[in-house]
Amino acid sequence: MKPTVIMVGADKGGVGKTTTSRALLDHLARKNMPARAFDTENPRGTLKRFYPDITEIIDLNSVADQMKILDTLDSAAVKVTIVDLKAGNLSSSLDTFDRIGVLEAARHGQFDLGLIHVVGPSVASLDEINEISEYIKGINYVIARNFINETNFFEWDEKTFKKYFADLPDAQEIDIPKLNEMAYEQVDLAGVTFSDFVDNKDARGADATFSFVLRGYVRKWVSDLDAEFNHLSLLQNLGRAGSETAAKPKAEPQRAAKK
Repeated sequence: MKPTVIMVGADKGGVGKTTTSRALLDHLARKNMPARAFDTENPRGTLKRFYPDITEIIDLNSVADQMKILDTLDSAAVKVTIVDLKAGNLSSSLDTFDRIGVLEAARHGQFDLGLIHVVGPSVASLDEINEISEYIKGINYVIARNFINETNFFEWDEKTFKKYFADLPDAQEIDIPKLNEMAYEQVDLAGVTFSDFVDNKDARGADATFSFVLRGYVRKWVSDLDAEFNHLSLLQNLGRAGSETAAKPKAEPQRAAKK
C-alpha cells in the first residue's frame, strides 16, 4: 500500500479545522484504516488531547520535525498520515512543502497527497482558494464547508463556481454537518473521540455516564459525516488498497531443494 498524507488546514481561523481532523481520524478508525497524526499547533496542540496515542505535536518550520513526517512515510507502521496544519498557516505550509519537493514527489506518484481545505461561511474565505491554486494542482484537493460553528452558509452559485473552481476541475466538496452545541461541548469536556462518546467510553476506555440524548445527536452526526467522507476518491482509494492487502494470499514458504 502506497503511503498517504492528508493535510487538513485553513488560512482563516475559527472554521473548525481541528474538528475536521478529529472527524477524519474517527472515520478512518471506523473503517479499520489505522493512521498516525501530526499536530502542528506547537507547543500545545488540541488534536493530541483527543488522540494522545497516535498524535505527535511538531513545529512544521523545524527541519527536524519535517523529517519526522516525510522521512518516515515508508518505514512507519501505518501508511496513513494526517497533518493538522496550524490555524492560518495553510499557504505557508504548502509553500514549505513545495520548496522541499513534497508536492512534486506526490505528483510523480511517490505517495498519495491530499488536502482538506476547511472554508468559512463567506465568499471572502474563498479567496484562499485562489491563493493556493498553484500549489494544489495534481494533488487530491477537497473543500470542506464546516457547519459546526455556523448555522448559515452560502451555496455555490454558477458565477461563484466558475470564479473559484474553473482551474480546479478535480476538486471535491464535502459538508461537515452541524452538531448540536451541547453535544459538541460535552464531547470536548470529556476529552474523548466522537466514537468513544457514542460508545459511552471515557478516555481510559472504561464505561462512562454520558447522556443518552447527547450520544444520539453525536451518533447521527457521525453517520451523516461518514456519508460525506465516503464520497472522497482519496479515501475510496485507501479502502480499496486496504482490501487488496487483506485479500492478498500469503506466499507459501519455499521448500529446500532435494540434493
